[in-house]
Amino acid sequence: MKILLVGEYSRLHNSLKEGLLQLNHDVTIVASFDGFKKYNVDLLIEKRYQTGLKQKIKNLLYLISGIDLESINIKSQIKRLQPQLSNYDVVQFINEAPFGCTAKIEKDIFDLISSWNNNIYLLSCGTDFISVSYANADKLRYSILTPYKNGKDRTFISAYGLKFLKPEFKKLHKHIYENINGVIASDIDYHLPLKNHPKYLGLIPNPVNTDVLMYKRLKTEGKIIIFHGINSNNYYKKGNDIFEEALEILSANYSEQIKIITVRSMPYKDYIKALDGAHIVLDQIYAYDQGYNALEAMAQGKVVFTGAEKEWSNYYNVEEDTVAINALPNATHIAKKLEWLINNPNKIIEISKNARQFIEEHHNYISSAKNYLKTWQEYKE
Repeated sequence: MKILLVGEYSRLHNSLKEGLLQLNHDVTIVASFDGFKKYNVDLLIEKRYQTGLKQKIKNLLYLISGIDLESINIKSQIKRLQPQLSNYDVVQFINEAPFGCTAKIEKDIFDLISSWNNNIYLLSCGTDFISVSYANADKLRYSILTPYKNGKDRTFISAYGLKFLKPEFKKLHKHIYENINGVIASDIDYHLPLKNHPKYLGLIPNPVNTDVLMYKRLKTEGKIIIFHGINSNNYYKKGNDIFEEALEILSANYSEQIKIITVRSMPYKDYIKALDGAHIVLDQIYAYDQGYNALEAMAQGKVVFTGAEKEWSNYYNVEEDTVAINALPNATHIAKKLEWLINNPNKIIEISKNARQFIEEHHNYISSAKNYLKTWQEYKE
């Protein structure tokens, strides 16, 4: 099949593409870079108003008139790419607003690409109308909106996806859902809000390229290395403040037994290299399942503090603290879990092996690609 993947978050579409290529399909990714991460893209949509004077002019014009120069720029690039974006058997959008444009222009882009192709699918793997609405309604014990709702973070409001609650994005959501074959969730965090929705086609776990991310047996004879990767724009949303507080608690008594590595907003290739020697990875807190950074670290045999809630453990039938460590929004609790691992290095080795096995069993990129193909074929028009 000829497949177009629209947008890129956290290397999901790249990993899916690699699996589909192994199965002899023709795959193209059209996207802008995912922020500073710079994942591979076949047809790059360049953002030209992100820095300097151009950004200031864009912001001022938008404030005065509501006209967004970046959105106009992106739409014009999409239109110019019509020959390369046409006649695909399957198109999958990674989000309701994959290019970060205004709602109106996201609709225009969706309509253009849809009109040039057949069988349009949507992923729910980032903030969108349904997931943010679900979190905003306090249907979860905690959610990505918790740091915002408790007043911790008012700096990077865009990180919480609150724009999706605005009337224009609600309208965009409705339009997209009326014109897609269906929507697929990438993990439990997006599965829960979509359950029983008539357009929901089910959960397909995130694909991870287990041929590229090699398992590395951990050695615990020396210091235990704890890796904490921070995305500055998502500092509170990911719970990095709580992780830092937990590390302070831990360091008071275990400074001689641990080494802490903290990195900020690194491109993907540099991030993977920096992660290499770590035993333990602090990923994120306000989640029920693992995101991409966690999964890729688990594939390498790291012990990851991340979303591993009971909804996830029940779905996959795994016991607590055997595959990943559930990172609750409590610094003392996290510090105690870290202490437990440091005092029981055999558990680090055990969880490391289990993590790799779990990724191979549930997230292998070729198996995931097969699941996508099966779903697309089942619901094609």
